[in-house]
Amino acid sequence: MNSKENMNARTDNAPASLTVSAPGRCGIIGNPTDMYGGSVLSCSMNLRATVAITPADNLILETGGQTCQIKTQADLSPKKDRFDLARAILDYMRLPPLNCRIHYDSEIPMQSGMAGSTALVVALVQALLVWQGEEINRYQLAERARYIELNNLKVVCGYQDAYMTTFGGLRFMDFQGKQFYRSAEAELFASMESLSDFVPKLPFTLGFTGVQHSSGAVHHPLRERWLEGESLVVKSYKRIAELARLGKKALLLADWPTLGQLMNENHAIQRELGGSGESNEKLIAAALDAGALGAKLAGAGNGGTIIALWPWKDRTRLEESLRAAGATAFYRPQVVPGVSVHSNRTPDDLRA
Repeated sequence: MNSKENMNARTDNAPASLTVSAPGRCGIIGNPTDMYGGSVLSCSMNLRATVAITPADNLILETGGQTCQIKTQADLSPKKDRFDLARAILDYMRLPPLNCRIHYDSEIPMQSGMAGSTALVVALVQALLVWQGEEINRYQLAERARYIELNNLKVVCGYQDAYMTTFGGLRFMDFQGKQFYRSAEAELFASMESLSDFVPKLPFTLGFTGVQHSSGAVHHPLRERWLEGESLVVKSYKRIAELARLGKKALLLADWPTLGQLMNENHAIQRELGGSGESNEKLIAAALDAGALGAKLAGAGNGGTIIALWPWKDRTRLEESLRAAGATAFYRPQVVPGVSVHSNRTPDDLRA
């Protein structure tokens, strides 16, 4: 497709309808060392970004009650509106002309530290691939989504979000060898380990500060300090990666006091580096005052969401304390599937 081409031709093998979704995630311990060759323990959320593709006379994007027509390559230029995410994906994928309506939305609060934007990227990329009849494995999908966020959407980001929204579940992830950004062809795949069969209950509660944030705004200055070799940042992220490995053992043994201590140390390090924020600190202090064994950022700081370790059935005291400190919503991690194709009906299916 070039700037003179109209994008109205329909591919012969396009499905008649298609729905794809991807979950949010919360970082339990180890974040943000997914940007620094470290390890992260993370779990999915039962909140999903959803993409639906149906036939249309031309290429139409739809979200938030608004629509946008894409007729030429020039229409994929950023406009600083809600359609830029889809434009960036379409521009990167260089697909043949499409005849479809792409509707997308999300249950995941945007800029909440639960990978809402990444879940949309993963769901959109997967939906477009299926619509075109192309198959790639989950490792390739995660890497492609992360590449688009970094290079096309210009978000300074690690790998946890792309891998968790793609794979879902409760995962211990190792990102050894991925501390420096590479070309797409040279990227190594992360190591993914599922822990869900060994952890029957997840003793965590998330509190949303109500403050939207940009994860890139938090990560970018710390990334620059790390690249410059600042010893405090380098040593700190090596230690957080070690905490993730220790946290994995504590989680598998249901050793909640130890896991709480490790989570608290993880956050203390990130706070010292300047990666937290006032709203986060208020909720974390409130969680610990209520009796939580540990509390830390679930994503980047300066807003977003915190995760508290609360291994008791009654969460009333915790939620009351968090609400008094400014929390506007509560969530609990759940082991749910990663990116999923929910419907894929072809014209032949409809005629049968």
